[in-house]
Amino acid sequence: MAVMRVNPTRMELTRLKKRLVTARRGHKLLKDKRDEMMRRFIELIRKNKDLREEVEEELTKALKSFVLARAAMQGEIIEEAILMPSRTMTLELSKRNIMSVDVPVIKFSDDNAENITAFPYSFASTSGELDGSISTLTELMPKILELAEIEKTCNMLADEIEKTRRRVNALEYVMIPQLEETIKYITMKLAENERGNITRLMKMKELLADKN
Repeated sequence: MAVMRVNPTRMELTRLKKRLVTARRGHKLLKDKRDEMMRRFIELIRKNKDLREEVEEELTKALKSFVLARAAMQGEIIEEAILMPSRTMTLELSKRNIMSVDVPVIKFSDDNAENITAFPYSFASTSGELDGSISTLTELMPKILELAEIEKTCNMLADEIEKTRRRVNALEYVMIPQLEETIKYITMKLAENERGNITRLMKMKELLADKN
């Protein structure tokens, strides 16, 4: 590891020792942060996997029902039936902090779910398959939003984990070894200078003793 370009003085040695203490403390904190983010990331990945499988299964059922409805009904009737939704929903977007990462929080509310049916058409002109498809999609909406929230959180955590990993590696394999080598170099240089000074003093003492 290359030694830093510094003056080999006691003041510089003291400054580098303080930097080394700070670097080691920062390294430990970053490693703890990385490990905790990894733990939460793995938990979210598992939850995301289960939820995605559940959502995809329900979406497949809804799609099959819709395909059967299209086979049983004319296209114009289906378009007219689902042209205008009967209910509205509200999404509230906010943030929460996970290990200094602001991840999204999506809150879903069906504005008039208690008063208005989810079917924006008369049952007399439509098939039961279309009813089933719309009913499944309506019930699935909160899970789809939750899945979107978890996947975005996973992406953001993955980016932060990678950044933290790079900082940990930079400290562990570059900065800390470089500081240690530089401190060792200055210590040896100071010791060498001190031995040189002692040698010169001893020679001067011998010269003075000879003159006397």
